[in-house]
Amino acid sequence: MDHYRTLGLNRGATKEEIKEAFRRSALQFHPDRHAQSSEDLREAASLKFKQASEAYEVLLDDRRRADYDSACRGGARPSSDRWSRGGPFSSSSSSYSSEHYGGRRQYDYGYRRPPPPPPPGDRVGAAAMLFRLITPRGFLVGMAFASVLLGGAVVVERSMETIWKMNNSGKSFEEAMESIEQIKAQKENN
Repeated sequence: MDHYRTLGLNRGATKEEIKEAFRRSALQFHPDRHAQSSEDLREAASLKFKQASEAYEVLLDDRRRADYDSACRGGARPSSDRWSRGGPFSSSSSSYSSEHYGGRRQYDYGYRRPPPPPPPGDRVGAAAMLFRLITPRGFLVGMAFASVLLGGAVVVERSMETIWKMNNSGKSFEEAMESIEQIKAQKENN
């Protein structure tokens, strides 16, 4: 199976062209779109959708695409399972499932279940779980925002301290407060 031909692309296609070609193919051959069609048409559409998904996966990944192109240039005809092994749409992968529930097919394209939690007391597993908790994008954005606020507070405090020292050289805060009280008392006496 030629992945470029499957998506209707030339060998120099950009990632954006690959994404657009896959989107068109997915809209045309997605199994949910053919739910009311005959069994043969559903099977054919499902097969074409799976092939388009495999092609998309291989061509979008730079390393896998280079391997694929290298094998094609060498005259070898790459087998589709070699290039899609381990991908979310491969037939050997558990993420492409068509299990029957009440006569309806349920599809799970590319969504993987999270791994099971580590056993209690497993330090490596606990570290991995902690890392998994602190790496979501929202958490990282929040931490960056908090860092900016903290840095701003430090800058403001140091700036105020510097200004204080420039205006009140050689005086402590208590001495400055005493001189202010003396000035107030002198104004009241006059």
